[in-house]
Parts: sequence; C-alpha cells; structure tokens
Amino acid sequence: MITKFDSLFAGHVDIENVGYGGVPVNDRRYPNEHLAGVFGKAEAMAQLMDRTGYDTFWMAEHHFQHEGMECIPNVLMTALHLAHVTKNIRLGCGFNIAPMWHPLRLAEDYATADILSGGRITFGVGRGYHTREVETFGSPLLDQPANRELFEEQVEIIFKAFNNESFSHRGKHYTLPPEVPYRGYRLKELTLVPRPLRLPVECWQPIQGGSERALDFMAKHGIQGLVGGGSAEGGAMHSVVLKWQEAHARLGQRLELGERMCFGFHFYMADSREQAVREAGKFYEENMKMFGELRLVRALSDEQIEIMRDPARAPSAKLPRIEDAIKSGGFLGGSPAEIVDHLKAIEQRYPGLDRISVSLSVGVPQSACLEQLERFATEVMPAFQGAKVREPALA
Repeated sequence: MITKFDSLFAGHVDIENVGYGGVPVNDRRYPNEHLAGVFGKAEAMAQLMDRTGYDTFWMAEHHFQHEGMECIPNVLMTALHLAHVTKNIRLGCGFNIAPMWHPLRLAEDYATADILSGGRITFGVGRGYHTREVETFGSPLLDQPANRELFEEQVEIIFKAFNNESFSHRGKHYTLPPEVPYRGYRLKELTLVPRPLRLPVECWQPIQGGSERALDFMAKHGIQGLVGGGSAEGGAMHSVVLKWQEAHARLGQRLELGERMCFGFHFYMADSREQAVREAGKFYEENMKMFGELRLVRALSDEQIEIMRDPARAPSAKLPRIEDAIKSGGFLGGSPAEIVDHLKAIEQRYPGLDRISVSLSVGVPQSACLEQLERFATEVMPAFQGAKVREPALA
C-alpha cells in the first residue's frame, strides 16, 4: 500500500530556451551567482513539501556543472541546512557517489549529519555516471568493472564503520587502519567517532540495469532500491522487481512485489492530459537532451543522440516525445484523476510497494516546481489511505 510520497531534486537552476529546439546542453554556461541559486530553490521546495505532507526530499550529488543541470556538490551539508529550516520532512541523499569519497570521511559526515539533524537525513549511495565528475576525483568510471569493484569495497567499509564498535579492513583498495605505531602501541583497529545514533542505518541506492551481482550486493547489506525517475526512463520495470525478489530469496528473505523499493516518476499535472503535454513537453525534451547524451536512455541510438545536439534538426526528427512516455507509463502527465488512477493500478500490481517519488524534469522553473508539488500534495496524495497529508500553511 502506497503511504509515502517523495520527490527527487537533482539540482537544476532555472534555465531558459529549453526543448529540442532550444540551446544545446553543451552550450549552456551560467554565472556563479545563478548557479548558487540552486540552494534557494532547494530550500523553497523542501519547505513547501514539509508543509504539505511529503515524506522525503531527495537531492543528488554532482560536480562541475556550469550548464546548470545538477548543481549540488555536497548533499549532506545542504540536507543539514534544510533540516534547520523545516520541521518534519526527511532529507534524502539521492545519492552520495561513493567513488568520489574516502569511505570513512563519508561515514563520518553522515554520522555527524544524523546527530545534528535529529535523525532526519536518509543515507544513500551510488556509483556515478558523469566521467567529468568521477574521473576528475581520481576514481574509475570508464572502466565499469573497476568502478563497481571500488564501490563495493567502499560500501563494505562504510557499513563496517557504522555497525561495529571497532573494525579493521584489508582489501584491494584500502588497508584500514594502516599498521603504524600510535601512542605506544601498534594500530590494529579503528572506531568511527561519532557513529550514527540510529542503527542500522537506512540506506538507498538507485537500480539501473538490475544485474544479479548488484541486487545481491544490495540485499546483503539491507540497501533499499529506487527504480525509475531521475535519469532513468520508463518507470518501474517489472523484470527488475522480480529480480529484486529473487535476490532476497537467495538470502532466505521473502518479499512482496515492490517491498523495500521506491518507484520514481517524472510528472506534470494539468487539467487534462493534452494540457500537460503542451506545457511539459519542452521540459521532457530538455531532460532527454541531458540524460540521453550520458547513455542513460537505453532506447536512444547514437544517431538520435547526435541529432539532439542540433536545435535545427531535433524538433522535426524522430526522437522520444512526452506523449509516448505518458502512454507507456514512464511519465505521469495529466489530470489529478488520471494520475491517481495510474498510481492506484501500480499499488494493485505491487502490494509490497509503500513509497512513490515524483520529480520535475530538468528545466522546470522554481515557480512551476512549487505549483506542481503543491498541486500533487493536495489533489493526488489524499487519495491514498495512510498517506500523511498536512494542510498547506497560510500565506
């Protein structure tokens, strides 16, 4: 039963001239003052969501994006600030990219944020998908097997540090602690100081391809999975949900369909589906320009990706359109009743699912983000039994 509604904000500032006929992504460059506006935008969204009953406001870690698409480099610092200007909403790390951190610094920073926020920050880890980010920080991404190997060792270390009074680790990439003399003895173990107050730590990770190795790793560590939304097109994939069940079954855990998962969607509400298509189409296209180039939309060919770089060719080319995404169920677009019906059908099919995330595409300006999130809270969320809905604050 769906009882929790979240939203993921990857950190886009307000941008102009969007869509297939708009400015190519690689040609966008904004001044620092505009890029820094992402924090005010995040604060306004988090405060509205806090007032209207959402469960978690997720943010994504990204770096060096002068194009204005994903501009929050430190999710934990931002989340801690938002915890101080909101009352109830949880702040989610969606996601901390482990290969760009030393695992013990990430563990320490989360523990600090957990304590100072009163337990309102939700941990999350990911492997990364921007070469400009991961490779610049000295970790592999082009070499995907090396990236996964490093990520898995880092997460092992993080959970050792969280869950044990003292620990040590000997692996391919890390020897912790180094066996050095310290105050008259030989160093053999470390203690994370401080450790999180709330154990075990709730942790989330995005599910992209859904390989058996990846799902087994998540199940082993009790990591919950986000499918769809953000950079992934097509919404929740039934085959991934079945593989998720199988991974937990190999550990002797029986899950209902959708349990320990969150299904994510981009959305846009209007009085009708036709109006939603007209108003949101350009934002859907901008999102496709951004993430298609990163090979995160599997259905796109190399030729289509090349065409999307050319605003003269792209508008009339055979490229993904919002109408098709709505029809396939990967994008929630239309009237409140249509969106409720779609989510009710998902609830029926996946009885273990209790969490949905709805996000706005790249390019949606702050004013529209706030209007859309409030409308979803007041016109969709009340249709779901058990969802915690608070009345909007008076202006």
